[in-house]
Amino acid sequence: MIRPLLVAAGASLLAACTQIPSERLVASVDTPPTGASLSALEPSRAAAAQSTVVPTDRPPEKPDYSIAYAELDDQEFRWPAIDPRAVHPDYLRQEVDYATDEPPGTIIVDTERKFLYLVLEDGRAMRYGVSLGAQGRAWKGRAIIQWKRKFPTWTPTPSMIARNPKLAHWKGGMKPGLTNPLGARALYIFQDGKDTLYRIHGSPEWQTIGKNASSGCVRMFNQDVIDLYDRVRGKAPLLVK
Repeated sequence: MIRPLLVAAGASLLAACTQIPSERLVASVDTPPTGASLSALEPSRAAAAQSTVVPTDRPPEKPDYSIAYAELDDQEFRWPAIDPRAVHPDYLRQEVDYATDEPPGTIIVDTERKFLYLVLEDGRAMRYGVSLGAQGRAWKGRAIIQWKRKFPTWTPTPSMIARNPKLAHWKGGMKPGLTNPLGARALYIFQDGKDTLYRIHGSPEWQTIGKNASSGCVRMFNQDVIDLYDRVRGKAPLLVK
């Protein structure tokens, strides 16, 4: 669970990928469940467990990847194209059968297989490839997507600066942009109302997807994190396993 990590001298938090931003964040609202704690989600989770949907063996539904990963004009920035031929096909965005007791709208991160699932209706899920924290800095458990933000500011944590003093240049925050480590979008992970300092976010280092390469956060292709951002509603429950 995330709670023991938070209690254990705060060491894992300092290994996360950003500090609490100084600017005001925009809440993820769109019909949120009442309350921000995980306990508020238990009734819906219990109901889902009683009505688990069995997948129907439908084949994966894949978008036209030449379009899905093309250069993207995103108002303020043009995110570079990603060549899908340079990516293992398992890590490209696709809708798949997915058996789970979690209710639709839940985000599930499979740390072993390097997949992020957004649970849909009828035993299906949208699956994305991700990059995860290096061994010893990754975490598992339940949490909430408390905030989500377009064009996030990145601020290195004190422990990151200690490991790499050059990052002190950005201790006041790096402005959004093509080289910003949080990429095009960020979803902010909270547990029991507290910021874990972990994020689901885009990344300019798209070659790392499918690997253990981050500082504990969940990296995605910029094109994919934009797709996920647009689909997530309310204070979405998150399960990292």
